[in-house]
Amino acid sequence: MKSIIYYISILCVVLTVYSCQNKRQEKEEGAVFRYNENSNIQTLDPAFARSMAIIWPCNQLFNGLVQLDDQLNVIGDIAQSWQASVDGLTYDFTLRKEVYFHSHPAFGKEQTRTVTARDFVYSFDRLTNAKTASPGAWIMQKVKRYEALNDTVFRLELKESFPAILGLLSMRYASVVPREVVEDPQHDFRTHPIGTGPFYFKFWEENVKLVLRRNPRYFEKDEEGGQLPYLEAVAITFLPDKQSAFLQFIQGKLDFISGLDPSYKDDLITMDGQLQEKYQAFIQMETGPYLNTEYLGFNMEDTQSAVHDKRIRQALSMGFDREKMIKHLRSGMGNTQIGGIIPKGLKGNIQVEDTYDIAKAKALVQAYQQEHNGAIVSISLSTNAGYLDLAEYLQREWQKIGITVAIDVMPPATLRQGMASGKLAFFRGSWIADYPDAENYLSLFYSKNKAPNGPNYTFFSNATYDQLYEKAFQITDEGEREQLYQQMDQWIAEEVPALILFYDQAVRFSRKNIHQLGINPMNNLFLKRVRKE
Repeated sequence: MKSIIYYISILCVVLTVYSCQNKRQEKEEGAVFRYNENSNIQTLDPAFARSMAIIWPCNQLFNGLVQLDDQLNVIGDIAQSWQASVDGLTYDFTLRKEVYFHSHPAFGKEQTRTVTARDFVYSFDRLTNAKTASPGAWIMQKVKRYEALNDTVFRLELKESFPAILGLLSMRYASVVPREVVEDPQHDFRTHPIGTGPFYFKFWEENVKLVLRRNPRYFEKDEEGGQLPYLEAVAITFLPDKQSAFLQFIQGKLDFISGLDPSYKDDLITMDGQLQEKYQAFIQMETGPYLNTEYLGFNMEDTQSAVHDKRIRQALSMGFDREKMIKHLRSGMGNTQIGGIIPKGLKGNIQVEDTYDIAKAKALVQAYQQEHNGAIVSISLSTNAGYLDLAEYLQREWQKIGITVAIDVMPPATLRQGMASGKLAFFRGSWIADYPDAENYLSLFYSKNKAPNGPNYTFFSNATYDQLYEKAFQITDEGEREQLYQQMDQWIAEEVPALILFYDQAVRFSRKNIHQLGINPMNNLFLKRVRKE
């Protein structure tokens, strides 16, 4: 009898251990965040993080001096605080003392070490070194010098005041990397990155799968002092076909997809931009501003075209229904409450009245014709095939106000070349922010930035605008600088060197067991606070 009781006891212990192991395994498997990247990536080195496909995994692996919250406010990352000089030329960053690099034999016996200010000196030297050939070296163009004052204080000096520098330093290019690993001849940093981020590199079969694991030494805590990140791992697949990835998402094999593709757009959302009812039980949808302004640009130096007259530019801008256009051609994914070039989500954005007024548009065209002996207003719009549906809609609408538009479809490369050379009088363009400061957009109309030497493809030139633009560089107070940005944006809205079509929107879909994913105007992906049930 005793032997029977003994074996039953042993069996209960074994079953209990097995049950606990199963529960722990289920918990770990359930804490893996899975998404697909349809673009193959060539590197995980942050110095080459030029596309979202590379930036997203690098966000999980690396940290910089500062970072952005979901409202695009600059907050501390490895720098716990910083101080700017009164003239805005010098920034002293005080670093956290408890930030460790991911484990690697190159660090010696301890397999790791803490980050110091000298690591940022090395990382920025590497970023700007011509031998590195980093596409992100440009973020240091305004920097005069930098140095480590000691282990925990990093000083950066600018050539001229440039308040947007903090936004540039939040970019993945400005991540800290360890010299010992980068320069280890036995180590390929491109394919086996070592950073300080919430996840460390585990496995990468190129074009197939990338796996990151939770970093137990990560320095950031949540608001209650809990250790970040919450997830055990991140798994990224590389299916090139977006429709196949969508089907995997619907089947529960992926946790998240970003954006809308024509192959599944109508199945997923309604014409009004709402989630289809059949998916509402297990999918959640988040939308928000995305720092991309879609516009049509006018060549302000082309005196032979009718668009050189401001009345024609104004008539074109108010001569079509943006709400109708976005609803029918973009499934409601776009903000039509337009102002100037600065999109929603950035400080400085304004909103103007009378964005759709057929009667006023007709009157402006007629006034122009009366001064030009009743001449027919005929113009050519240059675009690429991806925007042909928008161009044809506008063509029909503008015919109603007395403007005949011919559509010239060309390859994207030819379109860009024509814009830069000034050969196009009227063209389709867009601008996605490189960094979260309105200066990024306002630089498109600064006269010293005229193409091909800069991004001023409209060849707009206005002395008052230039003075405001230059003054903004000297202002370190954010509120005062925002007022200057609004004044400049008002100039763009009134002079219409660019006709604003709409401000883009970011959209994300996730399974309902995913929490705290968030969304931001840069469409960045940060997973350190994500929870998965």
